[in-house]
Amino acid sequence: MFETLKPRPADGILTLMQLFKDDPRPTKIDLGVGVYKDATGLTPVMRAVKSAEEQLWQTQDSKVYTSLAGDPAFSDAMIQLVLGGHVPRETISAVATPGGTGAVRQAFELVQMANPDARVFVSDPTWPNHLSILSYLGIEAVPYRYFDADSRGVDVDGMMQDLAAVRRGDVVLLHGCCHNPTGANLTMTDWQAVVDLLLSSGAVPMIDIAYQGFGEGLEEDAEATRLVASSVPECLIAASCSKNFGIYRERTGLLMAISQEAEARKLNQETLAFLNRQNFSFPPDHGARLVTMILNDDALRADWETELNDVRESMLGLRHELASELQRLSGSDRFGFLAQHRGMFSRLGTTPEKVAEMREQHGIYMVADSRMNIAGLNRETVPLLAKAIIDVGI
Repeated sequence: MFETLKPRPADGILTLMQLFKDDPRPTKIDLGVGVYKDATGLTPVMRAVKSAEEQLWQTQDSKVYTSLAGDPAFSDAMIQLVLGGHVPRETISAVATPGGTGAVRQAFELVQMANPDARVFVSDPTWPNHLSILSYLGIEAVPYRYFDADSRGVDVDGMMQDLAAVRRGDVVLLHGCCHNPTGANLTMTDWQAVVDLLLSSGAVPMIDIAYQGFGEGLEEDAEATRLVASSVPECLIAASCSKNFGIYRERTGLLMAISQEAEARKLNQETLAFLNRQNFSFPPDHGARLVTMILNDDALRADWETELNDVRESMLGLRHELASELQRLSGSDRFGFLAQHRGMFSRLGTTPEKVAEMREQHGIYMVADSRMNIAGLNRETVPLLAKAIIDVGI
């Protein structure tokens, strides 16, 4: 039987990781892997997480299952963090999932169950796993223009022209903040235009929010998601705790299904629990419990928010340093977009050939589409990256 299996395409980021590992040059820089790193290159355990784990170790007396949907206290805490009371709680169904990826997968399966003919409109570019999961499930993905290679900002006009093709029952996948892989984000005026289009077309928004707190701040980064969720009849939201709590390996996420018809909540909740049961049964609890403890404890939350803000400001500082150094070297402000982007990523908007040239000549490792992880830099490596960008003629 197994001889019929076919090789899967190599994962570009995993391949890049191995190339970086095998590179003996001491000045090599890893800007490929999408994890936060501090100035020493470490992805630290956040202080509040450490404290919560210590408390949990001392007090937890059972590892028994919670429920198919996970601990309700986790759902409540995350719903408040993401939506901040802008959507009535009785309209929201939610389940814990293995990370934000699990939430995305469950959301796509829910879409497929609800409407087998649904198309999912996806920004061009988007996080590659969006497209991979849609392809695996056999759901049609329709790209809409997003990144303007000239301005390195959002092609709003192109985006709205492409989204005009959505039909009732289609899904529009949106990044809540800190767009991955470009770092370019819509303004609130742009978001209102998207809401108006959704309302007129009858399409359903699905928001993937994986970087809340990494852009402008916890509340600011949730503003667009809250606007959409409070404005439309139905909405899906996939939230991740990997980045803003630094618990990547704990696989902690939440999927929300919102319907303004309150009587639909029971059916939505039962369907989400059913999907959990089919895919992994009970969701992991350790990371979810830590998040719940942090969000519900004033002292832990204050410490978490302080450290998260430090992380955000560190990345913002690196952005400004890189843009400034590139301005000095190039004598122009054509790299000013780097200071305007938000989150972990920016897309340089250059060719795979130029990216390969930076890797071969300068030991700069980034994804072939020129997405780079700003958090992979520090003050010592910013000048090295800037010189490489100028040397290869970007």
